[in-house]
Amino acid sequence: MITPSDFLTAEEITRLRTRSQWRSVWMIAHVWGVVFGAMALFAVWPNPVTFILAVMLIGARQLGMAILVHDAAHGALFHNRAWNDAISNWLLGYPMLTETRAYRAYHLEHHKYVQQPNDPDIGLSAPFPITKSSFRRKLWRDISGQTGFKQRRAQIRAAIGTPDMPMPARLALFRRKMGGMLITNLVLLAGLSLAGYWYLYPLLWVLPLLTWYQVITRIRNIAEHAMVPDNDDNFRNARTTHANWLMRAFLAPYFVNYHLEHHLMMFVPCYRLPAVRETFLAKGHGARMEYQPGYRAVLAQAISKPEEAALPGHAA
Repeated sequence: MITPSDFLTAEEITRLRTRSQWRSVWMIAHVWGVVFGAMALFAVWPNPVTFILAVMLIGARQLGMAILVHDAAHGALFHNRAWNDAISNWLLGYPMLTETRAYRAYHLEHHKYVQQPNDPDIGLSAPFPITKSSFRRKLWRDISGQTGFKQRRAQIRAAIGTPDMPMPARLALFRRKMGGMLITNLVLLAGLSLAGYWYLYPLLWVLPLLTWYQVITRIRNIAEHAMVPDNDDNFRNARTTHANWLMRAFLAPYFVNYHLEHHLMMFVPCYRLPAVRETFLAKGHGARMEYQPGYRAVLAQAISKPEEAALPGHAA
């Protein structure tokens, strides 16, 4: 296991880890600004084109919220841990039906055991490569809402407990697991209703969460660790993927494509990851660092398994 101090000076590490609370405030404002801007676009000019555009933009910002929750899980959003967790929960996580502290406990295990058998995320990368037909089936489940619905159903079932539990205990469990999520979503629905656009909640909040968000989350997961060259090399068991402005708008917001740099320095705020890359490149480590020129190149590797190699009865 390598550490940043193996390659960087103490001054470089301090500079790269420096958090800007105003930058965090700006990103939170930006993510919600894009969401409400996309809703307004469709409300003012309702047609199929603006609807699809809004779904894709909002789904990408929902991923952006998940990315900022991820930063908060690493304590990289705000200096004060209580504020870090509270703001990320109420303004980012709860509307997305997630919670910072629970995610932190799970996610730090991924960093501890990245690409090893006890990595809790190993199931996201281990099946690759897969066939094109398998990939198409997965994408259909995502874009049709099947994946999202299955996840939300399992989440609600876990939150309501089992029939043998006393009702007060079940209510307490639900309040603990999903109370904040219910409140924030009711506030969002109420606000849109007061503005006269209640229908935007199911159409342009719930629907993107169940569809486009699922699609791009799958692609992001593939890009980060699937088909990496060496599971035991810290420079090659995670991947950075180039993202142009279009990809950043619809698929890879808030520097999520700099995943190798995140693993090299996991407590660095997302907006400093490009600087992490530049620093390592300047020190001559570029040839060691796993990198792909775009998401198309990553997917070409991930879905390179020949159709005839898929055994009957084993379709994914």
